[in-house]
Amino acid sequence: ESMGLKSSEYFPLLPRKLMFLNDDQMLLENYHVLCNYGIARVKIGKIYKEAMEVFRYDYGVLRSKLQAFEEMGLNQSTIIKVVSSSPYLLIGDENRVFHEVLKKLKSAGIEYGWIEGHLLEENSYNWSHILELLCLLSKMGCSKEQLGDLICQHPGLLFEGSGNMTFWLIGFLLKFGSTVNDMHSMFLQFPQVQVGKFVCNLRQCFHFLIEVEMEVQDIERIVRSHPSLLGSCSLKKLNSLLANLNTGKKRLCEIINENPQVLKNWVMGLRVKQLPNSRGGSRMMKIKFLLDLGFVKNSDEMNKALKVFRGEGGELQERFDCFVNAGLKQEDVAEMVKQAPQVLNQSKDVIKMKIDFLVNDLGYPLSSLVAFPSYISYT
Repeated sequence: ESMGLKSSEYFPLLPRKLMFLNDDQMLLENYHVLCNYGIARVKIGKIYKEAMEVFRYDYGVLRSKLQAFEEMGLNQSTIIKVVSSSPYLLIGDENRVFHEVLKKLKSAGIEYGWIEGHLLEENSYNWSHILELLCLLSKMGCSKEQLGDLICQHPGLLFEGSGNMTFWLIGFLLKFGSTVNDMHSMFLQFPQVQVGKFVCNLRQCFHFLIEVEMEVQDIERIVRSHPSLLGSCSLKKLNSLLANLNTGKKRLCEIINENPQVLKNWVMGLRVKQLPNSRGGSRMMKIKFLLDLGFVKNSDEMNKALKVFRGEGGELQERFDCFVNAGLKQEDVAEMVKQAPQVLNQSKDVIKMKIDFLVNDLGYPLSSLVAFPSYISYT
């Protein structure tokens, strides 16, 4: 019990052929090695429970295991935390994977002292999973500097469930068609939210969109395009929200489709105002924008564009200007919008990124967008 174990835990662990524990010299020898190294007695029970083999080591073996951690560059207090949280690292060459994690973090500019500050002795860590996650983030395109910044700002990505939450998040987004570049961008803009809470919010928002009876393709588009937004929002219950907004599911779907950012106004803790009776203001702005581009009022072209457009009316001009500022003529961009109005559904940052990729990475001339504007809509 003094080693931190409950009677229900230590009873099955008691040696059956001994009357007194001091009859097992190796057990006591290794116990004293751990105590003398500075590991609190109440933490040794976990080591005994999870790595009993340690207490059968011959003289000097356990001390050499601890010394191996020192040779990795860790100080004593960090080693105590590592061993207390992951006793299995003292068995065989299990510390080899841990050493690889250290080297990965070191190359990303993360000092070993930072690791000590984010380990919890009461938790257990799967360092193989953590190493896999670090390698995966690197393969996604994170530079060493980006990886270091990401982990320092969001240590939970690695340490919450040994990265299991992050693996779940990646798998979830892949199911919705997110690309490696999409996820790379999301991680670089990851909000100041614990990864477990982020995942919980994301799942809640996904179920909210299902409850509101949104079309499957629209749900996929929103999840793929706005994961950071969804992961940051703890939404109110749907029935409560519908009552407070004084609206129905159909109109709610339309509002979310037009501007997913509106979800930020419906989170727990914020007062929700009733929706205005008319959405004519935004629609009139869109109509004016299209008329300025040369669309004929009430024409099939205009009606098609109005159905396709997402976002506030005022955002369309800003997105249009992105193409002009990149070097295209206004009349060419107007023609692009007539051919593929969905090009203005992309955010300004996404438009700039895709133009840069087309010109600088793929080597196509900017003018190729005029003939093939749908490129901007591809993920």
